[in-house]
Amino acid sequence: MNKPFWRATLFAITGLLALPAIGPVQAHDHQHPELNGWYESLHSGKGPCCDGSDAQRVDDADWDTKDGHYRVRLEGEWVDVPEDAVVAGPNRAGRTMVWPYYLDGHPRPRCFMPGSMG
Repeated sequence: MNKPFWRATLFAITGLLALPAIGPVQAHDHQHPELNGWYESLHSGKGPCCDGSDAQRVDDADWDTKDGHYRVRLEGEWVDVPEDAVVAGPNRAGRTMVWPYYLDGHPRPRCFMPGSMG
């Protein structure tokens, strides 16, 4: 018997068992777990916002309106927010958030929820 091999195997299995279960429910704001259900209920015309990934917080300097439409700076690139990506309803988190996806290597907003500027 290779004692170091079995010891390493046992250590690895023990480490894997200690990891939290991975599933569709993830904390979106660890300081406000009471909002988890709200985050999971959010959707835009493009579909559910919560797909297992967390939203990205957007600073006030990184979003604005232009010609009556929202725009957001994602990875240094200003991107127009399509109307069907805007999440309707009150923003219980209070801060601007975006759930991006990538198309041809460029970030695009799947969901966008404006906060209050200022």
